[in-house]
Amino acid sequence: MQRSHVKKNDEVVVIAGTQKGKRGRILHVLRVKQRVIVEGVNMIKKHTRKSQQHPQGAIVEREGSIHISNVMLASRFEARAARRSANPTPASV
Repeated sequence: MQRSHVKKNDEVVVIAGTQKGKRGRILHVLRVKQRVIVEGVNMIKKHTRKSQQHPQGAIVEREGSIHISNVMLASRFEARAARRSANPTPASV
């Protein structure tokens, strides 16, 4: 197992995939599968069975996991954005 570049409670930005650009806090790191669960990102609907809490059953929305390579620490992301805006590329003639 490799050491990951993020850990629980880190503020991250999604840099690839359908959720690109969203930011949130890491709720859980799944080290074996190399995936993370980020607060408010990749929301999925989960159908639950009837229970005492939900007598009719329910559809619960919760976060799904995304691959760890698709997230970057927010501080690194902002530093990269600042570096890009500070050095604009010259327009081609």
